[in-house]
Amino acid sequence: MSLAQNIKLRIVTPTRAVLEEIVDEVQIPGTEGYFGVLPSHTPVLATLQIGHLWYRQGTKKFFLAVSSGFVEVLPESVLILADSAESAEEIDIDRAAAAKVRTEAELKESSSDADRDRAHYKLAKALTRLDVAKKIRN
Repeated sequence: MSLAQNIKLRIVTPTRAVLEEIVDEVQIPGTEGYFGVLPSHTPVLATLQIGHLWYRQGTKKFFLAVSSGFVEVLPESVLILADSAESAEEIDIDRAAAAKVRTEAELKESSSDADRDRAHYKLAKALTRLDVAKKIRN
Protein backbone atom coordinates (compact mmCIF):
# COMPACT_ATOMS: atom_id res chain seq x y z
CA MET A 1 0.00 0.00 0.00
CA SER A 2 1.40 3.39 -1.00
CA LEU A 3 1.16 6.39 1.26
CA ALA A 4 -1.14 9.24 0.27
CA GLN A 5 0.60 12.35 -1.09
CA ASN A 6 -2.30 14.76 -0.52
CA ILE A 7 -5.57 15.06 1.37
CA LYS A 8 -9.01 15.72 -0.06
CA LEU A 9 -10.54 18.37 2.24
CA ARG A 10 -14.31 18.85 2.22
CA ILE A 11 -16.12 21.38 4.42
CA VAL A 12 -19.91 21.34 4.50
CA THR A 13 -22.46 23.36 6.49
CA PRO A 14 -26.22 22.83 6.70
CA THR A 15 -26.71 25.48 3.99
CA ARG A 16 -23.85 24.86 1.54
CA ALA A 17 -20.75 23.04 0.46
CA VAL A 18 -18.04 25.50 1.49
CA LEU A 19 -14.90 23.85 0.17
CA GLU A 20 -13.59 20.84 -1.71
CA GLU A 21 -9.85 21.01 -2.34
CA ILE A 22 -6.79 18.81 -2.57
CA VAL A 23 -4.42 20.01 0.16
CA ASP A 24 -1.08 19.15 1.72
CA GLU A 25 -1.91 19.81 5.37
CA VAL A 26 -4.83 20.91 7.57
CA GLN A 27 -5.02 22.29 11.10
CA ILE A 28 -8.40 21.86 12.80
CA PRO A 29 -9.85 23.32 16.02
CA GLY A 30 -11.09 20.26 17.88
CA THR A 31 -12.82 20.40 21.25
CA GLU A 32 -9.75 18.76 22.79
CA GLY A 33 -7.47 21.34 21.13
CA TYR A 34 -6.08 22.06 17.70
CA PHE A 35 -4.75 19.12 15.73
CA GLY A 36 -2.89 18.80 12.46
CA VAL A 37 -3.58 16.36 9.66
CA LEU A 38 -1.07 15.25 7.06
CA PRO A 39 -1.55 12.70 4.27
CA SER A 40 -1.88 9.09 5.53
CA HIS A 41 -3.15 10.25 8.93
CA THR A 42 -4.64 7.63 11.22
CA PRO A 43 -8.47 7.60 11.05
CA VAL A 44 -10.07 9.88 13.65
CA LEU A 45 -13.56 11.08 14.52
CA ALA A 46 -13.57 14.32 16.49
CA THR A 47 -15.81 17.18 17.48
CA LEU A 48 -15.20 20.66 16.14
CA GLN A 49 -15.12 23.82 18.21
CA ILE A 50 -15.23 27.48 17.24
CA GLY A 51 -11.84 28.46 15.90
CA HIS A 52 -9.47 29.04 13.03
CA LEU A 53 -9.00 26.29 10.50
CA TRP A 54 -6.16 26.56 8.04
CA TYR A 55 -5.00 24.40 5.20
CA ARG A 56 -1.89 24.48 3.07
CA GLN A 57 -1.45 23.94 -0.65
CA GLY A 58 2.26 24.02 -1.39
CA THR A 59 3.61 27.04 0.47
CA LYS A 60 0.31 28.97 0.53
CA LYS A 61 -1.97 28.91 3.59
CA PHE A 62 -5.73 29.53 3.50
CA PHE A 63 -7.79 30.43 6.57
CA LEU A 64 -11.41 29.80 7.56
CA ALA A 65 -13.52 30.57 10.62
CA VAL A 66 -15.49 27.48 11.67
CA SER A 67 -17.86 26.60 14.47
CA SER A 68 -19.25 23.51 16.12
CA GLY A 69 -19.58 20.26 14.27
CA PHE A 70 -17.80 17.03 13.50
CA VAL A 71 -14.60 15.97 11.76
CA GLU A 72 -13.86 12.66 10.05
CA VAL A 73 -10.21 12.08 9.22
CA LEU A 74 -9.20 9.23 6.93
CA PRO A 75 -5.73 8.58 5.43
CA GLU A 76 -6.64 10.36 2.17
CA SER A 77 -9.48 12.70 3.19
CA VAL A 78 -10.90 15.04 5.81
CA LEU A 79 -14.61 15.75 6.02
CA ILE A 80 -15.77 18.62 8.21
CA LEU A 81 -19.46 19.02 9.01
CA ALA A 82 -19.70 22.46 10.61
CA ASP A 83 -22.55 24.63 11.83
CA SER A 84 -20.83 27.50 10.02
CA ALA A 85 -17.68 28.02 7.98
CA GLU A 86 -16.39 31.10 6.18
CA SER A 87 -13.15 31.71 4.32
CA ALA A 88 -11.18 34.76 5.38
CA GLU A 89 -12.07 36.44 2.08
CA GLU A 90 -15.82 35.99 2.67
CA ILE A 91 -15.88 37.64 6.08
CA ASP A 92 -17.25 41.17 6.22
CA ILE A 93 -15.12 42.82 8.92
CA ASP A 94 -17.64 45.60 9.60
CA ARG A 95 -20.46 43.08 10.07
CA ALA A 96 -18.30 40.89 12.33
CA ALA A 97 -17.26 43.93 14.40
CA ALA A 98 -20.92 44.98 14.77
CA ALA A 99 -21.82 41.43 15.86
CA LYS A 100 -19.07 41.60 18.49
CA VAL A 101 -20.41 44.89 19.89
CA ARG A 102 -24.02 43.61 19.93
CA THR A 103 -22.99 40.38 21.61
CA GLU A 104 -20.94 42.16 24.27
CA ALA A 105 -24.05 44.22 25.10
CA GLU A 106 -26.17 41.03 25.21
CA LEU A 107 -23.64 39.48 27.57
CA LYS A 108 -23.89 42.43 29.98
CA GLU A 109 -27.69 42.25 29.92
CA SER A 110 -27.92 38.45 30.26
CA SER A 111 -30.08 37.42 33.16
CA SER A 112 -29.90 33.64 32.92
CA ASP A 113 -27.13 31.08 32.48
CA ALA A 114 -28.65 30.02 29.15
CA ASP A 115 -28.56 33.62 27.88
CA ARG A 116 -24.96 34.03 29.02
CA ASP A 117 -23.94 30.73 27.38
CA ARG A 118 -25.56 31.81 24.10
CA ALA A 119 -23.88 35.21 24.27
CA HIS A 120 -20.45 33.64 24.99
CA TYR A 121 -20.90 31.33 21.99
CA LYS A 122 -21.86 34.24 19.71
CA LEU A 123 -18.99 36.35 21.03
CA ALA A 124 -16.47 33.56 20.38
CA LYS A 125 -17.77 33.27 16.81
CA ALA A 126 -17.54 37.04 16.23
CA LEU A 127 -13.99 37.24 17.65
CA THR A 128 -12.89 34.27 15.55
CA ARG A 129 -14.38 35.76 12.39
CA LEU A 130 -12.57 39.06 13.05
CA ASP A 131 -9.26 37.33 13.74
CA VAL A 132 -9.47 35.14 10.61
CA ALA A 133 -10.45 38.09 8.39
CA LYS A 134 -7.48 40.11 9.66
CA LYS A 135 -5.05 37.29 8.83
CA ILE A 136 -5.29 37.97 5.10
CA ARG A 137 -5.64 41.74 5.35
CA ASN A 138 -2.42 42.32 7.32
